[in-house]
Amino acid sequence: MDRIDIHVEVPAMSYQELARDREGEPSTAIAGRVKQAREVQLERFSRSRGVFCNAQMSTRMLRRHCAVDEAGRAHLENVVDRLGMSARAHDRILKVARTIADLEGAASIKPDHLSEAIQYRTLDRRYNK
Repeated sequence: MDRIDIHVEVPAMSYQELARDREGEPSTAIAGRVKQAREVQLERFSRSRGVFCNAQMSTRMLRRHCAVDEAGRAHLENVVDRLGMSARAHDRILKVARTIADLEGAASIKPDHLSEAIQYRTLDRRYNK
């Protein structure tokens, strides 16, 4: 599971939940944010040979582009230690948090970005207890 960036369980939905009429964000708006984030990443790695997106960052790039403040570092340390996550899982959390920040148009990784990225590691919670 360490080699997979995002893993979440998706529970089954009842027919009533599926049939309910609800407003969602239009795909074009989401696609626009993704396109912008990809452009930011292409610019970020324009001088890095063979690297085009956050998922491809080396450890050195990770330290440069995924710096977190002291509160974020403490939060991440607590989660990694409590769940017994590997170094690879730690790095994947940072890469996903950087992508979440890019999708929001944020220059730096905020605690909310880290928390969301950690939430995408639900299977770590199940298998590392």
